[in-house]
Amino acid sequence: MPTVDDILEHIGEFHLFQKQTFFLLALLSGAFTPIYVGIVFLGFTPNHRCWSPGVAELSRRCGWSLAEEMNYTVPGLGSADEASFLSQCMQYEVDWNQSTLGCVDPLSSLAANRSHLSLSPCRHGWVYDTPGSSIVTEFNLVCAHSWMLDLFQSVVNVGFFIGAVGIGYLADRFGRKFCLLVTILINATSGVLMAVSPNYAWMLVFRFLQGLVSKAGWLIGYILITEFVGLGYRRTVGICYQVAFTVGLLILAGVAYALPHWRWLQFAVTLPNFCFLLYFWCIPESPRWLISQNKNAKAMKIIKHIAKKNGKPMPVSFQSLRADEDAGEKLNPSFLDLVRTPQIRKHTLILMYNWFTSSVLYQGLIMHMGLAGGNIYLDFFYSALVEFPAAFLIILTIDRVGRRYPWAASNMVAGAACLASVFIPDDLQWLKITIACMGRMGITMAYEMVCLVNAELYPTYIRNLGVLVCSSMCDIGGIITPFLVYRLTDIWLEFPLVVFAVVGLVAGGLVLLLPETKGKALPETIEDAENMQRPRKKEREENLPTRQESRSSAKLKRKSVVSAGPEAELFPHHKPTPPNYTYPWTSPAGSRSPHSSLRSRFRLSYQPGSSTSPSLSSPRKMAIALLNLFFHLYISLSGFFLHMTSNQNTQGSCGSEQANIKKKKRSEKQ
Repeated sequence: MPTVDDILEHIGEFHLFQKQTFFLLALLSGAFTPIYVGIVFLGFTPNHRCWSPGVAELSRRCGWSLAEEMNYTVPGLGSADEASFLSQCMQYEVDWNQSTLGCVDPLSSLAANRSHLSLSPCRHGWVYDTPGSSIVTEFNLVCAHSWMLDLFQSVVNVGFFIGAVGIGYLADRFGRKFCLLVTILINATSGVLMAVSPNYAWMLVFRFLQGLVSKAGWLIGYILITEFVGLGYRRTVGICYQVAFTVGLLILAGVAYALPHWRWLQFAVTLPNFCFLLYFWCIPESPRWLISQNKNAKAMKIIKHIAKKNGKPMPVSFQSLRADEDAGEKLNPSFLDLVRTPQIRKHTLILMYNWFTSSVLYQGLIMHMGLAGGNIYLDFFYSALVEFPAAFLIILTIDRVGRRYPWAASNMVAGAACLASVFIPDDLQWLKITIACMGRMGITMAYEMVCLVNAELYPTYIRNLGVLVCSSMCDIGGIITPFLVYRLTDIWLEFPLVVFAVVGLVAGGLVLLLPETKGKALPETIEDAENMQRPRKKEREENLPTRQESRSSAKLKRKSVVSAGPEAELFPHHKPTPPNYTYPWTSPAGSRSPHSSLRSRFRLSYQPGSSTSPSLSSPRKMAIALLNLFFHLYISLSGFFLHMTSNQNTQGSCGSEQANIKKKKRSEKQ
């Protein structure tokens, strides 16, 4: 029986139906922008100073200009940094209502040197130098309460982490379309309620709800569009879906410029989400998910609708469907499988660090932009424009140069740009903007590259688990980033850039330790993943079996034939395929038993899914042991959220090589 990919080859892999669906879901991707980076405009912090009713009355009586009032009454203006902590958060402890104060330098009658006057924190609020408003100006999230702005953005990322895992499981359980519509409704409703929140606490609750469903909805849209198109278009469509997010950045800059008040801005970016509820009539359920749930009749009905929409005839021979994968031996993945063997452990640590780095640098550079003191709207617009050439460079180089070198270079460019920005003087603003755009382009490329390479470095049966665990560091990075940016700028405005530079350069160096995956079939077993970076000569030498290994392999072969049944004798080259897991980037490649020859090579005594610790023959260094302990604890904590998704199956693929392998095996069966 044919698979969905076989049918799409005849009725259209990317024709009218897929193009219309992509356009509709791309709108959803663009609408996710205000939630992910809207903190730049919603939480904009203008220059501010303490407000005092006595100072206001004295200024009115004396007829002071704004400059005179600040010069006479605001401490710290004589320092090198006029926006210092003293000028923004402290005031002179003076009774401004006393009659002895004159209109010309009123403090001179109290002390010959102002530095001798005592200071106190602001008591009556603040005055903000801005024509608009933000959550900072309305709820006074400055000085001693500035950490509340950090919490506002961190709560969104906590929602991202929980929602992406929990709702991802629900999408596998109850369907993509149902969960997509539910997330749209909750996102739109909570966004409107946030715009009318009476206080900071309620605003925080509704922002968390937005984070809980918004990223999950974005991921479901990504899954849907990649499941509707053919195998050869999935990677390009996935990149273009992320480009739609960049278009959303440009639109957000224009809307924020037109609406400088945060409540109206929140309304403007939230209300269009209600229109996405019309997708109930525009976008069907994924036929791949329906097949995985044994709802073949509904899947065939949707496929016939796609064929009719594309103007293609439905082949008579394709009137029945089967899943993209034949049933095979089920291997239960364990979280500890990600750190048991040396190479996979190295891949896991490096990928987790790169996910963390990509999130910290991408969100951090955008947040720091709002604190740099330039034109926030133009800076945001220019930096968003460079994401278009970033996507183009990925498409251009990924199949020509490879993955590893462009990925490492993009991280290093981002880190070097952050470091260079520290030493560029403020009067060379054009150069500073140019370097900042280069850094933004570099981290955008790195962000999109880690999404691709993550799936290519894990064997089939733990691929989805590896992507979920590693990408969770992205949300953890997002939780930390606001505190990192806003607290370090209190020490020195350029301090976050120094941290970003170090983190980015280290990430680029670590990428070079990963194997190149260009032109290679996806690893099917743990042994394949362990051998990805070995030199060919060494591989040939290691693959020469000893007499004892030959006898062992013969016994294992006879045992596998007996356990596989009579079909193994008829098709000796056919190997049972483990089930595919969850997302469309997972490969449908067949797989053999992942541990047969690896046990003797690494002297491991464990089975897939077991929790026993491996006993390796090589000694462990203390640093490796500490790292293992940390990540074992992290993975165990993540297990509560990820356990439900580890056993779910969805259909997908991750490269043309796997399609060739599948067709070859099908021809051998026939």
